[in-house]
Amino acid sequence: MGAFKLAPRCPQKVHDIVVDPEPNWSFESLSSELHSLEKKLHDSCSIPVPFTKVQSREFWNRKGVKRSPMAFVMSLSNEETELSESEREEDHDLSMVTAKRFNCDDLYMSDSDSSDYELAFDAQSYLMDEVGLVESALFERSHEHHLQVQQEDIRNQLSAIETELMTEQEKSASAFARIEKYREARKELERKLDTHYQRKIAEALDNHLTAIQRDHELKSQIEERRIRSDAAHEEAKRKERAFHEERLRQERARAEAEAKLRFEEAKMAALEAERRAAKEAAEKEATEASKRIAAVASQQEAAKPQLNADSSNMNLQPQGSGSNRTKKSQTTGDVVRAAQTALTLEQGRLLKLKELEEANRTLIMTSNMDFSNHERHISRLIRQIRGIKENVRVKASELVKILKNPSCPQSISVVAFAKKVVSHCESPDNAVFACGHVIVLVASQVPQAMDLLLAEFHRACIYTVPKHIVYSKSAFESKEAYYKDIGHREDGGKLESVKDYLKRLESYMKLYGALVQTEVQGVPNIHGPKEGWAWLARFLNVLPANMYTAVALNAFLQTAGFVLFRKYKSQFTKMLHIILNDFLNALRERGDSELNPIILEIQSYIEDNKFCQEPEGRSLQGQLLSSVMVPESEPSRGHYY
Repeated sequence: MGAFKLAPRCPQKVHDIVVDPEPNWSFESLSSELHSLEKKLHDSCSIPVPFTKVQSREFWNRKGVKRSPMAFVMSLSNEETELSESEREEDHDLSMVTAKRFNCDDLYMSDSDSSDYELAFDAQSYLMDEVGLVESALFERSHEHHLQVQQEDIRNQLSAIETELMTEQEKSASAFARIEKYREARKELERKLDTHYQRKIAEALDNHLTAIQRDHELKSQIEERRIRSDAAHEEAKRKERAFHEERLRQERARAEAEAKLRFEEAKMAALEAERRAAKEAAEKEATEASKRIAAVASQQEAAKPQLNADSSNMNLQPQGSGSNRTKKSQTTGDVVRAAQTALTLEQGRLLKLKELEEANRTLIMTSNMDFSNHERHISRLIRQIRGIKENVRVKASELVKILKNPSCPQSISVVAFAKKVVSHCESPDNAVFACGHVIVLVASQVPQAMDLLLAEFHRACIYTVPKHIVYSKSAFESKEAYYKDIGHREDGGKLESVKDYLKRLESYMKLYGALVQTEVQGVPNIHGPKEGWAWLARFLNVLPANMYTAVALNAFLQTAGFVLFRKYKSQFTKMLHIILNDFLNALRERGDSELNPIILEIQSYIEDNKFCQEPEGRSLQGQLLSSVMVPESEPSRGHYY
């Protein structure tokens, strides 16, 4: 059975639409053709179209895979159609029927319901003949199947779109996270770069300021070196002038001392000549008297005893008076070595103390009161003095109360205070610097106590004047008498040893040195560093170099040297050079091996600059004492300096 050609029963053209079935059309061509038809219908339709297609149709299979745009072929089976032998031979090579392309440009098509289609095609003829029930059912079945396939495809597409959308969202979230992380990293990097830049700026500024400061310091150092150099040059000139003036002064002092010594020698020679002349005159007068007595012995026997007594008196009196004058002149000329001003001050203080003691004895004898309790209280307070500021404040305050107590005359309590302070020097636990503070604080309230205390010092130790007594056989009856004059004590008819005497001498001088160097803020020291400087000058100008003077000088320097150096600076160092060159050399020239320890101690003190170091115990523990001892209502007594 041969193939047959299908031809539509309708006209070939309907409203310029060519019925041209073409079996080799592809899906893509068909889709584009339908799209163009819909567009033409939309443009030519006067009735609004409820739905407008914006996307071209696509065909999918049941599995959701897009079909390839291939042509479809219409064919008929040999079982359904039988052709003649001749037709089979004509169309032997044709298994397919080619359909012509049809054009529906002028045909109006709408997506509305079937009534619209019926209205649109009422006046037109059908394109194809009516079909039977089977073909209609088959077509309906195919159409339903196609709709199901399309729905399945739509679901698959929606699922794929949702999956793709979720994937895109995840990618977007990941991208946003990466962008945020990058932004944070960039901010951190910018912060670090900003910090680094600020650090660089700060370092550069610091280097610049350091360079400027270094330049200023260098200029300041150069200026300071120039100023110090000029000051050192001026100081050297001043020291040279001062040294020259000091040398001239020493030469004048030596000349004056030599002249005074020559004057004293001449005076002694004149006194000796006068003594001899008086002795010769007395002997001559005695001889003449004896001759006269012998001549008239026979006439005046009754008057002989009287004449003999008169002659005896005339012989003895000139001799005795001459001996006393000789001893006195030797004592004042060759025996005592001291500055005249120091002797004058000593005599005035001792005279004041002696007068006050005599008045106190008279007062005690005429009074019925017992003042020994006050003396014991003063002694106990002095023994309790320690190197603590609170202790010093309390003890000084109690001593001032006792000295101002109206129940006991101040003369008695002041004399007792002076005696107890000086006697306390011998105690091994004597805190000399603390005791010096107490003395200054008490004397600021009771000025009379300072002169009486110094008088007791002079009585106990002649080197606090300073004064030295030289031994002379013609001036002293014995060696024991000389030791008593210089201060040796006698116990049970036996004098103390030189070692014990030197120990007491050192303790007296240490307390005296601590007194003159004491400085309390707001409280005047009546016998302060100025008096200590005067003592040292008088000591070096007049006193000889021996064991006693060396011990006294060393003890004084150990306690007062620090303050004297701080106050007088270069002048004090000149004094130390004189001690080192003159005084110590004079000690060495004596050739006494017992002097070596004290020589080494003084030499070490000067050469090691120990005078620059504050002595141990000088600084008291606690607060200052001036605010406690000096009332605010009372002005400080600066006139006692």
